[in-house]
Amino acid sequence: MPAGTLYRGREGMWSWVAHRVTGVLIFFFLFVHVLDTALVRVSPEAYDEVVATYKTPIVALLEYGLVAAILFHALNGLRIIAVDFWAKGPRFQKQMLWTVLGIWIVLMVGALYPVLGHAVRDVFGS
Repeated sequence: MPAGTLYRGREGMWSWVAHRVTGVLIFFFLFVHVLDTALVRVSPEAYDEVVATYKTPIVALLEYGLVAAILFHALNGLRIIAVDFWAKGPRFQKQMLWTVLGIWIVLMVGALYPVLGHAVRDVFGS
């Protein structure tokens, strides 16, 4: 292999991987969501049972993960647009990624309290 052609896994590669993984996760959520919503036409009772299984602490954490995936995918998508369409974008792509991650962490920490509160109420009642 010629020198300099092996990608070494820097920030650009990891943001690319994370963008693809979050996109696939969001796709699968939408697929399941369409299926469970379509169930209401087949059997409203079965739909109610499925929706009842969603009211668990584990699903609350999965919903938090969904929010994390959507938020990262959206913020990183804006970064990708800036890299592609702003003349100085490629030069600042690394700084923009760290900015995206900082914003993402702040927003996810802020979203954690309602999720944990919901999960704790489901487990302990009140």
